[in-house]
Amino acid sequence: MEHTPANENFGPLLQPAALGDLEASIAVKVLAAGGDVAIVIDRDGVICDLAVGNSDLQLDDFESWVNKPWSDTVTQDSRPKVEEMLRDAASDKAIRWRELNHPSRRGDSVALRYVAVGTGDDGRIIAIGRDHRAASVLQQRLLQAQQSMERDYARMRTSESRYRMLFQSTSEAVLIIDGSTRRVAEANPAADRLIGGDGSLVGKPFSRLFAVQNQEDAASLLSVAQASTSRSAPQTSLTSNGRQLNVSASLFRQDRSMHFLVRLVPAERSEPIAVDGSHRMLASINLLPDGLVVTDRDLNILTQNSAFLDLVHLPTPEQANGEALTRFLGRPGVDRNILLENLVKYGVVRNFPTVLQTQFGELEDVEVCAVSVPEGEEGFYGFSIRRVSRREMERGQQPLELVRSPADMSELVGRVSLKEIVRDTTDFVERLCIEAALDLTGNNRASAAEILGVSRQSLYSKLHRFGIGNFDDDAQ
Repeated sequence: MEHTPANENFGPLLQPAALGDLEASIAVKVLAAGGDVAIVIDRDGVICDLAVGNSDLQLDDFESWVNKPWSDTVTQDSRPKVEEMLRDAASDKAIRWRELNHPSRRGDSVALRYVAVGTGDDGRIIAIGRDHRAASVLQQRLLQAQQSMERDYARMRTSESRYRMLFQSTSEAVLIIDGSTRRVAEANPAADRLIGGDGSLVGKPFSRLFAVQNQEDAASLLSVAQASTSRSAPQTSLTSNGRQLNVSASLFRQDRSMHFLVRLVPAERSEPIAVDGSHRMLASINLLPDGLVVTDRDLNILTQNSAFLDLVHLPTPEQANGEALTRFLGRPGVDRNILLENLVKYGVVRNFPTVLQTQFGELEDVEVCAVSVPEGEEGFYGFSIRRVSRREMERGQQPLELVRSPADMSELVGRVSLKEIVRDTTDFVERLCIEAALDLTGNNRASAAEILGVSRQSLYSKLHRFGIGNFDDDAQ
């Protein structure tokens, strides 16, 4: 980014009255004190003198610049800028800061921001440069933050589209009621077919959707839902278009406004509430937060609870029944083989780390417990699937020990991804080398960086990363 700071004016420094009778070399050193480097260039663009005011610059061959064209000290992409700056300085155009890149011995480049001004009739030009690395780092961080925000925005839009599709495609009749006006804000096609029929539910008062004798009960249902402190949604029986409906309502907030989620189920489809122990057990299992799945010996899904449907983003049980569990669970090939082998051998698998893939291709880290249940000649498998946040996994992970034999490797393969094995093993070896270098050099970081063949900046970054040493004395 190139601009002319309003508060940076080097004109007075270059006036003869300001410099007096100082020699050129001394004047250049004075100017370098205001920047990081000052260069005197003759009318042919050749450097005739320079001074460095910042010893931390990673360019250690400044002396070789003298008697070289200024354009030969920069990278190929910066040479047109040098020519333009020399022309502007010679013609007394407005001062403008430009960013130039200088090659370094490490093979990369170092960015400096320059301003060039003419000194008078002799045709000489003085260029003052400032280290631009800190600003470049800030710009890079800003760019990364912007890209991260754009990715998050795209992810939010994708999620909104998916939930919109689920809302429209579910077979359950659902209404969204505005909390302030008590009017229908949204209605899915199933609700329109059940109580509307003409696609005109949006905007109607909620209580007017039902028979006259039930309108007061409908309004009361929303009031009870708003005042309720229970997690269970209050429900009541209402009549609409001559059909008896079981209606439940729950309160939620979105964008600082209050809404009601209303579900409508025809009374003839409602099941009686189970009171015996087995039905209570089944009802409790269906409400558990962990996904529960029962499969046959070929891992085809026989039945599942609501939490599993939520995990894989399927709206109805019918869309899951008959599907292979491996379509959603585990990495292809590896996890299925390990699960089956352990289930057959031991009859149970506990806390098996793997991934879950939704029907939209999203991946989530999960832990699986599984059991083999013999029944007749075949039997079946039961799976409990628990979502594990990435932060919990990282907190619970222990660093991998250095692999020393094929037996060690066989214990890791299948349990840990190849990428993680390589990354953690590399970190382990890198940390050992750094600690050994610091020990050999008496904790002299400059010497340690030299024997490791890395820059001091790179070494400091790794020290921070691995938590090695005391960072209060970075001047070492």
